[in-house]
Amino acid sequence: MSATDQTSFDLVDQPWIPVRMRDGATTELSLAEVFTRAHEVATLSGDLPTQDLALVRLLLAILHRAWDGPEDLDEWERLWRAERLPTEPVVDYLDRYRVRFDLLHPETPFFQVAELRTGKGETSELSKLIADVPNGKPFFTTRLGGELSLTYAEAARWVVHCQSFDPAGIKSGAVGDDRVKGGRGYPIGTGWCGRLGGVLPEGGTLRETLLLNLIPRRADTPSRTHADDLPAWERSPQGPTVRDEPEPSGPVDLYTWQARRIRLVADGGRIRRVLISNGDRLEPQNRHKLEPHSLWRRSKAQEKKLREEPVYMPTPHDPKRAIWRGLEALLPGAITADQRAEAAGRLTAGVLDWVAELTEEGVLGPDFGVRVRTLGMSYGPQDATTEEVTDDALALRSELLRRGAQHLVGVARESVGASERAAHALGTLALNLAQAAGKAPPPKSGMPDATDTGDRDRAIELAYAELDGPFREWLSGLGPDTDPVTAEARWHRTANDIVWRLGQELHERAPEAAWAGRTVNDRLLTAAHAADRFAKTLRKALPQARADEHTAASA
Repeated sequence: MSATDQTSFDLVDQPWIPVRMRDGATTELSLAEVFTRAHEVATLSGDLPTQDLALVRLLLAILHRAWDGPEDLDEWERLWRAERLPTEPVVDYLDRYRVRFDLLHPETPFFQVAELRTGKGETSELSKLIADVPNGKPFFTTRLGGELSLTYAEAARWVVHCQSFDPAGIKSGAVGDDRVKGGRGYPIGTGWCGRLGGVLPEGGTLRETLLLNLIPRRADTPSRTHADDLPAWERSPQGPTVRDEPEPSGPVDLYTWQARRIRLVADGGRIRRVLISNGDRLEPQNRHKLEPHSLWRRSKAQEKKLREEPVYMPTPHDPKRAIWRGLEALLPGAITADQRAEAAGRLTAGVLDWVAELTEEGVLGPDFGVRVRTLGMSYGPQDATTEEVTDDALALRSELLRRGAQHLVGVARESVGASERAAHALGTLALNLAQAAGKAPPPKSGMPDATDTGDRDRAIELAYAELDGPFREWLSGLGPDTDPVTAEARWHRTANDIVWRLGQELHERAPEAAWAGRTVNDRLLTAAHAADRFAKTLRKALPQARADEHTAASA
């Protein structure tokens, strides 16, 4: 460290958390400021979307410990009715643990190990810390050219993110870690959030977002009553070895789980290098009672392996699939009482169950707008590199999340299914037109249509892309005054108009050879035949749209 370097960077008072204010301005706030001004902040605005989830979980851990609660629904409601967060206990708490929130502290640097080193004293480039530069293959970064370095504020954010989302793979072997072999730390899995199908309900301000995710202690959930559910900064400073008690004691523990041992290297007033080694390993099976920010699925393979049931695993997001196509997994009302009693095949996120309860209890009005955001990271082979980031959101009225809103949940689920059937109708039209033109080989008898040219898949994705915006808008309108029959018919008509138009465009672009056609499975297939089949399939997919008013000839 040079003589010009700071010897302290206090995260309590120094600005480092990026936010977007309600007036649209962007700035950075300290920990103390982000709580005292939470009602003025619209949302966090991290360097990467997954940073937002990691930072929110950090803030939640602080609130839970500073308030020692909330204890129950009544206490939560008092917090919700207030215009601002009661920050005096929060500021007092941060001051009490201030030394643990110093990024550069010589003995207890924030989320790091001060004496971390390898046998040869190596450190790594910051590409190991920044998730948008996977293994030297930048795809998000704007930091190209020259040596990569970070301000202290940037480094603090990436340290939080690294503990949550760091890829697996071989790490630097830390001196003192008895798991190291040949100077290497062999894979223990990604950071904890990297295993999750992250779900984050958001309100109109950061104050609302934090409270919507601040689940009270529950008498029926013992894991939330543990007095030892402590964040990393309330525990003894960690060395390179694993934690004495490797099992998480509650959600606060998970929010700050130290999956890595990290040491930042500062020089010239900036962070220049980093050392990242393995930290505390954490297996994902059956963590759903402690972890509220993920979707879950029942795993028969894990049940067989562990010889117990049920076993639930986190359900990562598919970055190529729009959030609304997996809508059923997000709606608490989609899981019936019978399913809950008989170990359902999937579970929604605990934070969405909480919003559902708030709506059921009348604390949130049925028209309250909730932005349900899905966040996650997908990785390459063996989870060793960062590959893609998922960041999607749906604007919903809280009524749709209520367990008793079966009528709305039913129409939402059916409309997703109808959209999928309509998209596949368009895909089949594209395939039939290609086959009629001789472009795609016909399927062999008894075999799937795996020999097409990709026309079908492209058409299906085109349909989904065109349906995306209108479906989100339609879904946001479902509320307590919605008539399900009318709403479903409205969506069928909207979807039919969109997919019918796309079908017309495909038909009009069909090559001349398709009009003459060719024999497929012993039957003549022409563009006219393809259009007729499309009209019938679309009518079946969207029966309430009265697609039969159209004629195949107009396709």
